[in-house]
Amino acid sequence: MTARDGRPELVDLRSAGPARREAVLALNARHEVETSRLDAARLEAMLAAACLAPARADGAAFLIAFDERADYDSSNFAWFRARLDRFVYVDRVVVSEALRGRGVARALYGAVIDHARITGRGRVACEVNAVPPNPASDAFHAALGFREIGRGAFGPDKVVRYLVREVGAG
Repeated sequence: MTARDGRPELVDLRSAGPARREAVLALNARHEVETSRLDAARLEAMLAAACLAPARADGAAFLIAFDERADYDSSNFAWFRARLDRFVYVDRVVVSEALRGRGVARALYGAVIDHARITGRGRVACEVNAVPPNPASDAFHAALGFREIGRGAFGPDKVVRYLVREVGAG
């Protein structure tokens, strides 16, 4: 499933039908440790507030993002909102094991970076687990130009690194 330019073909999960949404819920369930639990009602609420939700047409990869105006109740999102003026926040990105290393996550983030640039948001924000560690995600975000701007602790077993990437306007 690739477009003519070699990048993975993406659809907008916000307007996707029930089959795609079920595929996304099943994929997320396999990665709850890295992301968090997600049921159908929560997914619907997130998509209603999201500024962007690119996904593979088969539901084997997706990303949900919010801009600073979103009505979204995440403590990580609130951390960024208290410190940044205009931004796009990546809440979760999940790629099936079979697709890892094929540029799918890079394409999903590319859509977010393009959106942030086009809408004049200036930066993309996200968090990555420090405890438990997630070295693959650390390396991925570093390769995309993200840098740490803070940390949040949610107990001894859960610490996150807050990351941003400047994207400029245009």
